[in-house]
Amino acid sequence: MRKCVISLLAGVASVTLAAAAASAADLPSQAPPPAPIITAPIFTWTGFYAGVNAGWGWRDNDRQTAVLGGAVPGTLFFPDNGDGGFTGGGQIGYNYQIGSFVIGLETDIQWADTDQEENVAFIPAGVPGTFVPGTFNNDLSDWFGTVRARAGVAFDRVLIYATGGLAYTDDNTGWVAGGGVEWALPVNWFGSSAVTFGLEGLWLSFDDDDDFGGGVVGSFQPAAGGPAFDVVAPAGGSDDNDFFVARAKLNFKFGTY
Repeated sequence: MRKCVISLLAGVASVTLAAAAASAADLPSQAPPPAPIITAPIFTWTGFYAGVNAGWGWRDNDRQTAVLGGAVPGTLFFPDNGDGGFTGGGQIGYNYQIGSFVIGLETDIQWADTDQEENVAFIPAGVPGTFVPGTFNNDLSDWFGTVRARAGVAFDRVLIYATGGLAYTDDNTGWVAGGGVEWALPVNWFGSSAVTFGLEGLWLSFDDDDDFGGGVVGSFQPAAGGPAFDVVAPAGGSDDNDFFVARAKLNFKFGTY
């Protein structure tokens, strides 16, 4: 009797184990959890920035021709200055991006290597002789600054913009307008969230700049002999200064990525 009970229990256990194994085989396998998707942060032009720039400037001074009377009548011809020189300085600003549009404000201060000495030509009226030109300083400062609004369109890390606003020197004010293109580089130097490189062109105009106020611009020696006469430029008149700048800019952007 005892052997029968043990045999019966062993049979029941075998059947139970077989059924459990079959049920386990029917269960779906457990797949490993998917790897987390890590996306790169989306670049935005929003944020403060500061940087440096360097380039070249061309000046155009349109001081008007003057007709002189008096002891030495004749005509003074002022040069149409197209001289150029190095410019460099720094800028700070803020951009705000709305969709693909970017608006902002920027101010900069620049040093300009402009030739401030001018020669003039003098043609006497009916009095033969020799004109010896002197030199005089024009009134274009060797530095200038601007305060400008900016508005443009961003194509991811490329920004194309127009800009314009106020231009000023130590003794004069005017306007500035221009535009440029800027690229965000894949680096973040000196704790910045991004570094940008740009190319920009600006046209500056300082209007009604009449600070020359007259002065000796040379001497005239009559062919008949006698003492030489000073040739004096008249005061006043139009003496507008225009200045074009082409420059490269490097900015360090801080704040929002």
